Amino acid sequence: MKNKTENPIYSHNTLEFVTVSAEYCAYLEQLAGKTRSEFIATMQKLLPLLYLKAQMLPQVESEGNFLPDDQVTEDDYNWIRNSVYEIMKEADDYEDLVYDEGMQTEESQWKTISEGVADMYQALRNFVSAYQQRVEDCMLDALWCVKDNFELYWGQNLVDTLKQLHKIRYVLNSGSDEEDL
Repeated sequence: MKNKTENPIYSHNTLEFVTVSAEYCAYLEQLAGKTRSEFIATMQKLLPLLYLKAQMLPQVESEGNFLPDDQVTEDDYNWIRNSVYEIMKEADDYEDLVYDEGMQTEESQWKTISEGVADMYQALRNFVSAYQQRVEDCMLDALWCVKDNFELYWGQNLVDTLKQLHKIRYVLNSGSDEEDL
């Protein structure tokens, strides 16, 4: 393999993405006692940073021969989703307009912040876990997978979730005390 200074799995941008991803996961794994306003404020900082760092990931090629096994179980996923729901409660559900390019129409879809956050957690926790194993072939495939899934799925999910969190904090609760969020 290439030396570590040339290897994309050890590039500065990749390691910064690993760091921010690990912070995101660690925060979600310790949600007990967090208020809605604390959660929203933290997500409004972490999500844009994740988006920026994902944009800066290097392009890598992979045949997918060394994709690591998923580390996030269904129980882990549900625990994160339920923890976020307990914080968000009635503010968890939201309606989003989705544009279908093929049909050239917009349709309304109901989404939840808790599911959006848990979906991103699953992708990022699996990625971080591959890096913690320190098997370079698996790390390369995990990097390829997280970038590909960012472009196809969780990047848009991040934007949608952030948009709704912004709406809750600044539009729906304008004039409210921060603690009332």
